[in-house]
Amino acid sequence: MTALKRLGWSDFFSDQLTSDEDELAPRRIASVHRSRVQAIDAGGPAALELPANANTADFAVGDWILADPISGMLVRRLERKTLFQRRAGNDTIPQLVAANVDTLFIVTSCNAEFNLSRLERYLILAEQAGSNPVIVLTKADTTEDADVFRVQAQGLQPGLPVILLNGRSVEARELLAPWCGEGQTCALVGSSGVGKSTLVNSLVGSQSDTQKTGTIREYDSQGRHTTTARSLHALPGGGWVIDTPGIRTLYVSDVADGIDVFFSDIAELASQCRFRDCSHVHEPGCAVQAAVASGELAGDRLDRWRTLVTENRDRTPVVSGPHGNKISRRKRH
Repeated sequence: MTALKRLGWSDFFSDQLTSDEDELAPRRIASVHRSRVQAIDAGGPAALELPANANTADFAVGDWILADPISGMLVRRLERKTLFQRRAGNDTIPQLVAANVDTLFIVTSCNAEFNLSRLERYLILAEQAGSNPVIVLTKADTTEDADVFRVQAQGLQPGLPVILLNGRSVEARELLAPWCGEGQTCALVGSSGVGKSTLVNSLVGSQSDTQKTGTIREYDSQGRHTTTARSLHALPGGGWVIDTPGIRTLYVSDVADGIDVFFSDIAELASQCRFRDCSHVHEPGCAVQAAVASGELAGDRLDRWRTLVTENRDRTPVVSGPHGNKISRRKRH
């Protein structure tokens, strides 16, 4: 299993194996396409056949599966340690982005694309996914005020790692090395044009495994989609990186736990309000409004919290149990 550990295998996955599965081959999903799924094992690319009724949308890059070692037929997918997913538009079924990711590199650039509200959304989704977030600020060489962007990003969450770099530089790999060690998996998420694919190329360092890169429109800092499929790439230090297509609009849904953790200061204040169902708008004895009035809580932070709570409530599908009763949703990977 030593070779498998380099792929990210751990006790979390081996503990899921039953006694009658010793002969099955653990393999990791390397890429997901509309009609096929590709996998790797300790020896490199590995055959994987899906059952006739399988749906490729049920798999995420980074998943661990068990397959018949001879036919390559998939037997089952193992439970995920982490899962980054999102709902696009009015979709009720979430889109799987990446699974079993240790570190989520949230990539944005030092230009007009930089947006604190969007970064907060990524941080909430990272919390919900169970991955450790790191904000990566690219194109630092294109502005004289790059440190201004870093200070703003660091203010989003205490202890949040924020890395300032030029994705094309030789130092990029060194700056991100602490999260790219042997057996570690990182994923890059962010808008189009912020330099994710360029950064993947710098991290991988192999011309045979490079991602296409695109230009960015100078007038509005909007990039072009250059990555159209999610894929797993080997890193020189023994780690793995998942590149993902750019996300133009990032909605939140079914992430109440992530919102509560990210805005724990507001949640703590809310517990001190006079009324249990306080809306934190006009009620007397509201500890949240009192904190805003005293300067303890920034008013714009409260506004962003309200927006996210409302959006999450409106976009989260209601799960009904027997007799149409609402049932609680548990965090599952």
